Amino acid sequence: MPEFELFYSFLAILPNFQPENNFQLTIKTCFDKLTFFEKMIRTGSFILVLSFYAQVTLSQKAELVRLDKLQTLIASRDHPIQIVNFWATWCAPCVKELPFLEKLNQERRDVKVTLVSMDIDLDPNPEKVYKFVSRKNIKSRVVILDERDPDSWISKIDKNWSGALPATLIVNSATGKRTFWERELREGALEKLIDVVK
Repeated sequence: MPEFELFYSFLAILPNFQPENNFQLTIKTCFDKLTFFEKMIRTGSFILVLSFYAQVTLSQKAELVRLDKLQTLIASRDHPIQIVNFWATWCAPCVKELPFLEKLNQERRDVKVTLVSMDIDLDPNPEKVYKFVSRKNIKSRVVILDERDPDSWISKIDKNWSGALPATLIVNSATGKRTFWERELREGALEKLIDVVK
């Protein structure tokens, strides 16, 4: 039956979905008996619930990291180009430029985007960042920098960084060449900055 096939196909794409041998039979029996699940399918409610579940499940949760872990991420060679963007949920220009970073991360296999949240410096509870990442369905890697007193460490990211947000570090993983951008990114700016480090 179409509803059952749709339901099972949808479940199959969810993370960690491992059907037991009798799973299809059990679910199909429920559908044959016009149970609560099939009624929800017919009204569209169940698909809505599954869509919400999939969005929450597939969206990642930001990781708390200290400065030494962040420096390891920056030095990683798993992609030719590393883009490390420093941002915060309360920073309007930061939020405005996120779509450019997300688009680049999805379209360029040679680029790895890491979004470094600076929220914890003002608010020790990371829940706001978790909710933001889930609500915006951010696909790029997100880390929350678990450091206070930015003046004590920002020069380790770039000696000319004043600490203003947004700020973006672009690193050529092979050569170590880097450039730092301490202002809002406009459309097309990321591609030009990548060319600088090539």
